Amino acid sequence: MEPTTCPDSPTQSLRPSSSLQPAPVSSAPRIPLPPLDSLRAEKARRLLREFVEQAWHVLEPTTVFVPGMALDAICEHLQAVSEGRIGDLIINVPPGTAKSLLTAVFWPAWVWIDHPETRFIFASYNAALAIRDSVRCRALIESSWYQERWGDRFQLREDQNEKKKFENDRTGYRVIATIGSGTGERGDYVVMDDPHSVDQAESDTERQTAVDWWSGSMSTRLNDFETGHRVVIMQRLHEADLAGDLIEKGGYELLRLPEEFEPENRCSTSIGWVDPRTEYRQLLWPEHRTREHVERLKVMLGSYRFAGQYQQSPRPAGGNLFKNWWWKYWAPAGAGLPPVTVRNVEGVELKIYPVDLPAEFDEVLQSWDLTFKDTRSADSVAGGCWASKGSSRFLLDQVCGRMDFPKTLAAIRAMTEKWPEAHRKLVEDKANGPAVIAMLQHETSGLIAVNPAGGKIARANAVSAVVEAGNVFLPHPMIAPWVDGYLAELSIFPNGKHDDQVDQTTQALNRLSNGLRYGLTVFLDETSKDSAACERIRQAALRAQFATCGAVLKAPAPAGGKSVCSECGATCIAPVCSGGWRCTACGHQWGEPGQIPIKDIPGQTRASYHQ
Repeated sequence: MEPTTCPDSPTQSLRPSSSLQPAPVSSAPRIPLPPLDSLRAEKARRLLREFVEQAWHVLEPTTVFVPGMALDAICEHLQAVSEGRIGDLIINVPPGTAKSLLTAVFWPAWVWIDHPETRFIFASYNAALAIRDSVRCRALIESSWYQERWGDRFQLREDQNEKKKFENDRTGYRVIATIGSGTGERGDYVVMDDPHSVDQAESDTERQTAVDWWSGSMSTRLNDFETGHRVVIMQRLHEADLAGDLIEKGGYELLRLPEEFEPENRCSTSIGWVDPRTEYRQLLWPEHRTREHVERLKVMLGSYRFAGQYQQSPRPAGGNLFKNWWWKYWAPAGAGLPPVTVRNVEGVELKIYPVDLPAEFDEVLQSWDLTFKDTRSADSVAGGCWASKGSSRFLLDQVCGRMDFPKTLAAIRAMTEKWPEAHRKLVEDKANGPAVIAMLQHETSGLIAVNPAGGKIARANAVSAVVEAGNVFLPHPMIAPWVDGYLAELSIFPNGKHDDQVDQTTQALNRLSNGLRYGLTVFLDETSKDSAACERIRQAALRAQFATCGAVLKAPAPAGGKSVCSECGATCIAPVCSGGWRCTACGHQWGEPGQIPIKDIPGQTRASYHQ
């Protein structure tokens, strides 16, 4: 027997592998609609967007229906899911765009017109909101408006007609679940409407709980993995929220609708939809939310919250602590590369011309941020080669990726071979840091364990002024494609999922910027575990110290030298740059070529005097 389908059904391929057939039209008598209403009903049956507009008055009798691009785009993509043109879908949309009403109320009621056998599971972080939408969906289906048009196709079952779950007489149902709770049901559609609350999204634990629950429980509750669909609709709240996790893993179509249009991030989808806006900062739904409203929201929410909730990018335009237009760029001398174009917070387009990379530097060092393992959730290993020239700081090279212990060792060896000028190699004294130093210290000199002071944000704040002043230069993106990812991580910090590149950057810039404050004592202490490097640096430092100010290092007299002061009897004797010796207790000095004894100099009370 051939399956019975409603004529011209827009969703007749909804469940092609299911043994259930679309519901036949009942023979129960129904009062026919006037011709015009009948035509409009047919149009509503075919198009979700038309269904929403016609049914709006049923649920919102005192609110005028306001058409807009956001509503049109959401309806178009939900209908594409129902027709099988989209498999799994993420919709990132600002608050106040009727996303729950469209997805959790109108959509299932519309699907049931032609396919009442369809089974829906709706989930949310908030049980009260999930119940609210379930009740509204049931009210729409039971309304006289709906029943007059499609009441002959199915009826709700009286024995299973509750707030959390209601069924129809064609085996379809709509059931709700909340994060952390289990469900024994399976569905043709598994829908997540707002997995995070605004407040809980800042908690790593709460946020990860929602991600794990969806990935481990709800996303597996499909009746048929070939024909079933997963839909997540939400506002972005954090780089590591559920949408961020799913986007990183892949497999979902993404419909991103920012409040203000960003030409460089124009959204397009596989069904041929493209964000139709053309002007920078053009509003998403100006008929519903005016420019005045949006500007007021920016003040109320602050740049970070507005960027996530309304722009669907959980970082302010241009960045958080590190603004995109602060960074400068370098290129090899004579490369003739074009300027890097960025926008500042006012939306003004800036062109940043690269400078020529200096031929030599004052100092070159490596900076490494390591991790324990190369799991998917762990931060990556990040290592950068940095150089200073006067007040300027240059990121010469970087490696970043998930690496196990052997790969980490290989990366450090490769960086050292590529940049032999980097004598100091700063390694954060955490995670694999101590093990890496222990393994490499006998073959690679200059490995220095660093215990960073303060928290990550404090360290970033300490160097942000250097970046803002235009003293930090990155490779031109045309010669180092990884710079785009580097800037993305730096701009979103401290609200990003990973911060390994941030850590290696702040470690290097803090050391290069504060190098003079550390002085010789700390400098020598850093290298005390590397005897060869220590001796080289100690000799160089001693020569430099003698040459600049005549200061001395406290040290015992060598064999054959006088080890006791003839004036006070002290044994704390130190060499001086003129070739003699000095008592650091009383200041008596002797043994220098051409020295005149103090007693022969009238009026002198110090230990020595040079001719």
